[in-house]
Parts: sequence; C-alpha cells; structure tokens
Amino acid sequence: MAKIFAKDTFAVVDLETTGTQREKGHHIIQFGCAIIKNMKVVKTYSFMINPHREIPQSVVNLTGIHNEDVQGKDDFSVYAPKIIEILKGTVFVAHNVDFDLPFLNYELVQHGYEALTNKAIDTVELAKIAFPTLPSYKLSDLTAQLKIKHLNPHKADSDAYGTAVLLIKIIHKLESLPQATLNTLSSLSSSLIRDTSWLITTIADNLRKQKRPLGSNYMQVRNIILQKQNDQLDRHGENAHFPINDDEKKKLFKGKLHFRRAQVDLINHLHKFVNNPDKRAMVVEAPNGTGKTFSYLFAYAYQLYSGRKLVVATPTKVLQEQIIDHEIPQLLKVTKLDLTAEVVKSSSHYLDLDGFVQTIFQGTPNKNTLVLQMQILVWLTETKTGDLDELNLTNYNAPLFAQIQHPGDARVGSRFASVDFWNLARKRQEEADILVTNHAYLANHYMDTIWGQNPYLVIDEAHRFTENVISSRNDSLRFEALWGVLSYLRNLLYFSNDGVENQFNDNVQLNFLLKKLDPQILELIQCINDLQKDLYAQNKNAVNKTILANGTLELSFQGKGLFNKNSQFKQSLGKFQQKLEEVRELTNQVLFELYHEQEQEQEQVLTNTETLLSEITEQSDRLDYYSEKSYQLADILSDSQNLDQDGFILMVTNPDDPLSTNLNWLMLDAEDVLNQIYSRFDHIAFISATLTSNHNFDYAINQLALSNMSLVEYVGKSTFNIKKHLQVIAVNNMPNPDSEAYEEDIEQILINDLTNKNHVLVLMTNLEKIRTVFMAIMNSPELKDFEILAQGISGSNNRIAKRFVIAKKAIIIGADSFWEGIDFHDCGIDTVFVARLPFESPDQPEVRLRQKKLEDQGINVFEKDSLPRAVIRFRQGMGRLIRGEKDHGQYIILDPRLWSKEYGKAFLQVIPVKVKKVTKEELKELENKKK
Repeated sequence: MAKIFAKDTFAVVDLETTGTQREKGHHIIQFGCAIIKNMKVVKTYSFMINPHREIPQSVVNLTGIHNEDVQGKDDFSVYAPKIIEILKGTVFVAHNVDFDLPFLNYELVQHGYEALTNKAIDTVELAKIAFPTLPSYKLSDLTAQLKIKHLNPHKADSDAYGTAVLLIKIIHKLESLPQATLNTLSSLSSSLIRDTSWLITTIADNLRKQKRPLGSNYMQVRNIILQKQNDQLDRHGENAHFPINDDEKKKLFKGKLHFRRAQVDLINHLHKFVNNPDKRAMVVEAPNGTGKTFSYLFAYAYQLYSGRKLVVATPTKVLQEQIIDHEIPQLLKVTKLDLTAEVVKSSSHYLDLDGFVQTIFQGTPNKNTLVLQMQILVWLTETKTGDLDELNLTNYNAPLFAQIQHPGDARVGSRFASVDFWNLARKRQEEADILVTNHAYLANHYMDTIWGQNPYLVIDEAHRFTENVISSRNDSLRFEALWGVLSYLRNLLYFSNDGVENQFNDNVQLNFLLKKLDPQILELIQCINDLQKDLYAQNKNAVNKTILANGTLELSFQGKGLFNKNSQFKQSLGKFQQKLEEVRELTNQVLFELYHEQEQEQEQVLTNTETLLSEITEQSDRLDYYSEKSYQLADILSDSQNLDQDGFILMVTNPDDPLSTNLNWLMLDAEDVLNQIYSRFDHIAFISATLTSNHNFDYAINQLALSNMSLVEYVGKSTFNIKKHLQVIAVNNMPNPDSEAYEEDIEQILINDLTNKNHVLVLMTNLEKIRTVFMAIMNSPELKDFEILAQGISGSNNRIAKRFVIAKKAIIIGADSFWEGIDFHDCGIDTVFVARLPFESPDQPEVRLRQKKLEDQGINVFEKDSLPRAVIRFRQGMGRLIRGEKDHGQYIILDPRLWSKEYGKAFLQVIPVKVKKVTKEELKELENKKK
C-alpha cells in the first residue's frame, strides 16, 4: 500500500512563534521538520531562531522556550535558504496548515524570498476524518490516544515528528477503508483546506484499480458502507438462584470481585427489599467506593427471569455508559446470568441514514458540515449502534444535525428501513432485561411500552432526580425567535430574488396561495405583539427583577401574579393559536404546490430551488414547534387551581420595549409528576452517596415525594477506611468572601500552592467570579504545566471534562454541575478547593420562586431548603475526590464562614474525617513540605 506515495516526499513542519499575529511583529523561534519517504520518517530538522524580541510568558509556558534559548542564535535570514532547500519538491504537511504555511511564507517574503507554492495538506482535518470517534484532535491528545511517542510536546522538532507519525497512521487508516466509502469521501473532499483533498483522492483512485472485495464484516446499502448489524440476542447461560449466604457469594466472587462486608450487606438489604411484597420503595445512602452500582444490579438481577425488566435511571450519559460498558459486564462475569442490557435514550441521539444520505447530495454549506459528513461516512464503517454520542462531539448545534438526527418514527418502507439504527435500537430494547436511561428521559417517557410490564426501577444519584424531573419539564415560548421565523419565511416567499414569488410568478395556484398567506402572517405577528404587551404589562407583579450582564431584564412571577383574573392573555393566546394554525396550513399548501412544480419540471430544477424547498420546510417545522409550545402553555393555564405549582419568567431583551418580551415557565412542585412516574414501576430503589441530611432521610423523602409510600431506609457503611484516603483542610484566616481581597487570596493560593498536584478542581458558586480568577492565573509561570479550564470560557462543560481527563496536569474552575453533575472517571483528582460554601444564589429566578412558594406556606426557607441543599452539594463536592479505594486527595475549604457562622456546624458534621484547621501561611507550608 505504501507504493501509492512512493514518488512523494512529505515535509511535516511545525513552527513555534512569539505569537499568532505575524503582521504585528510576531516571529518564528523554532522551525521543526520531519521528512517522510516511503511511509517512514527518514530525517528530522530543528532550528532555534532568534526573533529579536521578547518571548511572551504565555509562549514560554506553552513551549518551554525561554529568551536565553534563542539569544545568540542566528536570525531567520540565516535559516531561510536552508528551509527553502529542505522543503523543495515536497508535500508540505502541518497540524493546522493554515497557520504554519502562511506564517512561514510571511517570514520568507519579509526576507526577500518568494512564498512557497508546495502542495499543502492539513492533519487536523485528516485526523478528524480518519479517526472520527476520538475525543480531541489537539496534537498532544492525538499522539497520546494513538500511542505515538514523541519526547517534547509543544517543541517544534518533537511536534513535527509526532505529526509525521500521525500522518502515516492516517494514510494507513484511509487505505483500509472500503472502496465505496473512499469514493464518496473523494467526491466530497474538494473543499477541504488547501490540497488536503489530494491525499484522499490519490488513495481512492489508486485503490479503485485494485478492485478490492468488500470485507465480510461490512454490508453495502446503496452507496453507503455499514458494519453488519447483529440484532439476534446470543442467549446462553443458566437461570441461577440468588446466593443467600456469604459462602455462596464468596464462591461466586472468587477471582473476579473482592468480598467486602459493607458491599455484601448492601446487596442483602436490597435483595430483602425486592422480595418484600409489602414495601414499594427503598432509600439508600451508600458511600462512594462501596460498589453501589454493582450491588443494586446484583440484588435485582436474579428477579428478572419472570420476564420483568429492571430500569436504571442515572443523571448523566457518562454514568449510563459506565453502567453498560463496565458494571453490567462485571455483573454477568460474576453471576454467569443470561441477561442483556441496553441504553434507552431519545431518537435524536441516533443517526437517520435517510436524512444523512440526502445531505450528501444537497451540496455543502460550510467547512464544518463537510468534515462532519466525512467523519460520519468513516464512522459508519465502525459503528454497530448508530449512536451519535460515539462521535464524542461537544455540541450538536451544527445545522447538519437538524437533518440527520432520527425523528423517532418507524421508518417502514424507507430506503434504509432494514438497517435503521433507531428501529434496531428499539428492537434490542424490547428484548433486553436491563434498560439504562437518564432521569430526564424517564420523566418524559415513563409511559413508554419499552419498559415492559410491572418493571423494577432504580434511581441512581437519587438526590438529583427531582431537580432533573423539574428541569425536563421547563420550557419557553420565545416570541422574538418566532417573529424571526415569520420574517424569514416572508423573505423566502416574497422578497428574495430566488424567492417563490419571483421564481414561480406564472403559477396561478401558487400566486393565489401567496396572496392569501401574507396578510395572515402579518396578523399572526400582530397576535404575537398583543401577547408580548399583555405579559409586559404585568411587570409590577414580579417577585424578582434582575438586569443580566447582557442587558436583558429578567422578571420572575408566581402563576397567579402573571395570569390574574383580569388578564386578557388566555383569550389572546387562543387567537394566536388559531392564526398560527392558519399560517401553518397555508405554508404547507405552498410547499405542496412547490413539490408538484418540482415533479413537473424535474429535469430543469435548479439547486437553488432545492435549497428554497428545504428552507421553507425548515421554517414550517419551526412553526410546528411553536404551535406545540403554545398548547403546552395553554394546558398549564387551563388548570387555574394548580397555577402556582409553576413559576414564570419574562426575559425582556430590551427592558424599554414590550415587543422584546419572551416567556419561560418552570415547575416549582414536582409531587404530582413524581407520583405518576412511580405508579408505573414496582419496588423502586432510590440510591445516592448523599441522601441524608442531619443524619436522617427526612429532606430526601420530602424532595422525592415519598411520604405516602411504604418505605425502607438503609445507610450503608464504607468499604474502606476513609481517614486514610481523605484529608480535609479548612483555612480560618481568609477575608470576607464578598471582598476583592478574598478573590486575590484565592488567586495566590492557586498560583503558589499547586506544585505537587496533577488534577485540581476549584469549586465556585458564581460564573462572573470564575472569569476573574481564570484571567488572573491563566498566564502564571508557576502554572505553565497546567491546562487551565474554566466554565463558560473553555467551551461546553462536556468538552471541559474531556480535556481535564486527557491532560496530564489540569485545573478546572467551575460551579453548578461541577459540584456534582460531571464525572471524571479514569482521572484521579488530587485536590478540590471549595472557594465558597455552595448556597444557591437567591437571584436565580427558579430559586427565588421556589423559596417564595415555601415562604407563602410558612416554611423556614433557610432551615428546610437552602441549608440542606447546600450541605448535600458540599458532600457531593467531597465525593469528586474519593470515588474508590485507590483514590486519595485533599478537600480544601477556603470559605471562613465555616468557622464564623452558626450554620458552619452543619457542614462540619458531614465531614467524615477530622478537619485540619490552618492559616493561609500554614497551607503554603504544607505544600512546601511535600516538595
């Protein structure tokens, strides 16, 4: 295969520079190059270059190149002829070629040489296409994931060598792909960066001549190559009986699982509950590291041969994957039970093959979409599930996803019906014994037939269940966005040069519909304005008013405050719904006529007509969406008795303009919904490491609406001595947490006290303060070895978590879900800093509305709501550190209120080890002693 490029020499280049802006005096400080011939690295070059300017600290931190390393070296003019000679006649390769090549050319031209005109290819795009499921495409991450050894990441010579080996692996991977996949990749690749498409096309063209047979693990449907799907369950094993005594369990566990008394006690209590017909629910607190997931799976597994299923609900996808990939395989290995398990998630997680293939022939709107399409083509040769989560993307906002996410219909009779990923997933779920889903999906689909008859239910991380049920039911009617949809629709129909009216002015039926539709759209916009004015007029009844950082006015309302007896909103809403239905119906008639026109003149149909149809269809779908939201709102408003079970928030983007008003609604009391969910299941176990507060389950029972259930309570013991694993340190001389001095002290502690740490989590409660701390420490020389990540700055929370796990040394500064919602499996955390005790901000509308509801009931909000929530979150923060017997770490509390406020005792009581009280100076000494 290496013969394909036998005549080509690849020069893989990496530059280190004083900055990224060449026109502003930034210069090259190191040139690294690796030469590839016949798919082998045959030579490397490295030149240190004097830039005749100071190297910024941020560059020193990244590259390890100091000013003294380049002082006394020759400047670029000396190396330019050598570089030109090295690169002569080669294919120029770089990891982000649109940085390295223009930068190098700029320097060459500035020194009187001609710019390079070599063929140039980019390994970032190629790596994404060849290895579509990797979590990161940074060079250092790629070399780690693909086991490419290079000694000095971020040094140009070492990075050039690493990139060269990466290119060889990419070429080998592309050469291994089925021919039909290569052909499609080749046809799509023309818009890739510079000459990157040349590499793919050269491989495709050469291998096409060899007429390779399709591998036995593949199947071809139309021009798409897929992994063969196995939808037949492989049943083997035996129906065993639950091992009652310790000896039977020891025999089962031998050589596979350590027998731990605390874990076995947890299993026995769960087993006893599952077999007790008089009990419907059980609340369990099981400390981290006790193997609680294996325990509940083991206790329920022996009950599943009666045809009943076990449903497990977790808060996050990460936990779902952990249960499916690790915990259940371990269960089956230990028990030898003949059980199968499947993940249950929304259809939108699965690729719609029909929709995807359609996008390939629509033309490519942008570079990101093109690369994503090519990634998916390669991924289809690997995936057995079609689950888009396998692609490890950090967001699904690319326009392509609207077309390729599965809508959830049966897909009978479609081109890909026989291999439809969603259909196959549903079939596997129906046949499975254990179904693993997430809290939100369960809350919205608890009546689904997929769960089977009288299923068992385990709610894992149960302390978050109510909150997740509530958030899954929260929604909005964004009037401004709907207004935008209608304006865009009018443009497509009437005003654009390629619009319907201009393209089809001789179609009598279409013109009749268009004349009818426009006044209806204008009337609908008037209805929207009336609703916005009605809502804005109630601003005096808001229980909370806040101006957000972006200038938006946020108004929080109880239901009866916004929709009082005199409100005209319900009538206006009914008129709005009627007008929206009329606009939708007429728009769909226009679409029908356009499709008819397309069929009549299929040969002459232009691409812009296809695009027009697609865009109008998209706007029609959005109208459907807003119609659905309006009916959800109408249902809430129709139940005037329970109107105060919901809170309402007006988001006014321009506080002086009623026509910039948008409406959000949120559930304040989930009791009715929780009881409906519980009624669908049997023997429900609620399990978490933090379900008790003040040494009892009262708060959790109230939050989870379990007061009327026949209930079992159990607090498990730890399987190891936590005192040997956890050190809790509390600083007692920090300034007031609301002062500037407090932030400065935190910054100094992070800069000076992390020498011996690898993975550090800084837990805060305010997103603005996160930004301040991040900006203060990001370029500190003391932290040069750390990747510093911050919530709201370094990308999505999902991306931050992935970067943190991959990096050798990293710091996360986060709030909210970083206290408890993000899991860092396969990555031990050394230290958690608690910047502030985790009380919720009363400025958050959902918090203020919930607290107002409790106040109205005469409940002590701080004692019964704010403090228990904060204590549970505080315990969860501690749980970030010690996930199992192999973990060790420090929990450092910086908030002085732990000592100065009476409520500090509530936090101290839940710390399972003796707290070491220190000053800031002593904290620094503790770190120095470790060096």
